[in-house]
Amino acid sequence: MKRLAVALLAFVAGVAPALAADASPQVKRGEFIVKSGGCNDCHTPLRMGPNGPEPDMTRMLSGHPETPALPPPPPLTDAWNNVGSASGTAFAGPWGVSFARNLTPDEHTGIGIWSEEMFMKTIRSGRHWGVSRPILPPMPWFNYAKMTDEDLKSVYAYLRSIKPVKNQVPDAILAGQ
Repeated sequence: MKRLAVALLAFVAGVAPALAADASPQVKRGEFIVKSGGCNDCHTPLRMGPNGPEPDMTRMLSGHPETPALPPPPPLTDAWNNVGSASGTAFAGPWGVSFARNLTPDEHTGIGIWSEEMFMKTIRSGRHWGVSRPILPPMPWFNYAKMTDEDLKSVYAYLRSIKPVKNQVPDAILAGQ
C-alpha cells in the first residue's frame, strides 16, 4: 500500500518513475545527481497541469521543443534583463537566446553519439562538445564542472539509460546575429 501511495504521489507530481531495481549503482548515483541537481528544471519542457505548470515527463530531459517556433523575445530593459519561455526551456538575455539541449540518448537529436570523454570535457570546459562555442546562460556548467570524475561518469551513465526522445532543439541565437 505504501509503495502504491508513493507511486501515485510521484505520478501526480510529474516525477519520472524510479529506475529498475537491477540498475547499476553508477546509474542510480547518476539519477540522484540529475534529479537533485535540477537538470529537469530547464531540460524537461513544462506543460499545463491542474495546478499550473509541471514537467512533461513524457519528454524528460529532451530540451526545448522543436515545435512550435517561438516569437522573438520581448524587449529587455534594466529592470527585466532576461526572460524565459512558457516551456521553461528557452531563455533570452544580453547573450541572445539559448535553448536547453536534448540530454536523452537519441543518436540524431540528443547525446546518443557522445562518448563519456566528450560529455565530461563539455561539462569541465563549458564548451559544446568540449571544443565548440561556450555554453550559454542559464546553464550553471561551472558548478557542475566541480563534480568528481566518478559523479560525472555516473550522470553520463544515467543519461544513457533513459528513454531516447527525438527532438531537434533549435540552435542558440547569439546577440548581434
